[in-house]
Order: sequence, then structure tokens, then C-alpha cells
Amino acid sequence: MIYFNNVSKVYKDAVALDNVTLTVVAGEFVSVVGHSGAGKTTLTKMILADENPTEGTVFFESINVHKLKNNDLTRLRQRIGVVFQDFKLLLNKTAYENIAFAMEAVGKTDEEIASDVPHVLELVDLSHRLEHFPNQMSGGEQQRLAIARAIINQPELIIADEPTGNLDPINTHEIIQILKKINDLGTTVILTTHNRAVIDSVGKRVVTMENGKVIRDTKNGN
Repeated sequence: MIYFNNVSKVYKDAVALDNVTLTVVAGEFVSVVGHSGAGKTTLTKMILADENPTEGTVFFESINVHKLKNNDLTRLRQRIGVVFQDFKLLLNKTAYENIAFAMEAVGKTDEEIASDVPHVLELVDLSHRLEHFPNQMSGGEQQRLAIARAIINQPELIIADEPTGNLDPINTHEIIQILKKINDLGTTVILTTHNRAVIDSVGKRVVTMENGKVIRDTKNGN
């Protein structure tokens, strides 16, 4: 599904990625682990073409993502859901409206929105928060809402960039269980984290990064 072919990213004062070759197969759950500055976020930004490689090529299926024109890049990004550490919710919109906004952006009808939003809120156990605003929710609830928004348009890939970085252990566990459930339903998941306990609880493939390099790639977190 995703293939990094000898990808490097060099800034003026730092090497963010150093000759990375990596394949992610459709349906996988891959945890990318490493300390801050290891290259995890740069790696995920490459998939979205938010960053351009200095050298090498990034493919989504057979598509070179960095050769896409604006309209085609927009369509590609609609196939990917992104979950951020800081949620990036619309604070002036309710839980329902946050998700509806994501559906409106891709042209879904009012009928589709009214049908699908309650289902996705139920999936993340937020049915009781339908009309609540983000500042009326806990951090864990806000992140569950962010996940609901990321999956509402049925993306093929979820990128979760340090989604538990601001959460306590109980909420961290709940978020990981939801991501595993989404993966079990067939969606590919790429999770970046520096938390060893998170990796252990996932129990799937782990890619370890250090100084922009992939230094380890293991199955089942071992």
C-alpha cells in the first residue's frame, strides 16, 4: 500500500530522514517508535505530501505522491484519515458538527450526515456527547472525537501521530483499543509513539527510528 524508496529529508541544520526504505501492506497496524526528533512525524508527513523528500520516492499504491497535482493530491488525502496529538477540533462546533463538517468537505448530503454521524459516535463511545462542545469533554473524549472525525469518510489509511501523548494511562488504553478495532475492520493504521507501553498493548509490527534511520523492524512488537 505504502512504499518508501530510499527516502531522505535534509534541512539546513538537520537530517530528518536518512535513506529510509519501508513498506506498509494494506490492512497492517504499524507502530513507528522513536524519541522526539527521530523522524516519525516527518515520515508520516511524506505520505500526505506535506513534506517533499530531498531524495527518494514515496508511493501510495502505485502513485508517486509528490508528483500529484493539487486536485489529485486532494483526492489522495481524502483516502487518509489523520489523528493528531493536540486533537485539532473546531472548538465552536459540537461533536456532531465537528464530524458533519468533515463530511460536508467531501460533498456528503445532509441525509448521509444525519445517518452516519450517530453511528461513528457510537463506535467511539461518544453517543452521549452528541451536542457537547470540545471544551465540555475530557482529553480522552476529545481524542475519541478526533478519531471519529478521521474515520467518518471511510479512509483506507489512518495516520495517528502521537495520539496518546497528552493522555493518562486509562485514556491511552481506550484510544489504542479503538484504533485496534478500526484496524480489525480492515483499515490500515500507522501509529507514531514514543511510549513503550502503547507498543506492547498493540502487539503488532513495530518500526523503530533513530536519527532519521529505521534501525529495527519487528513483528508483533517483539
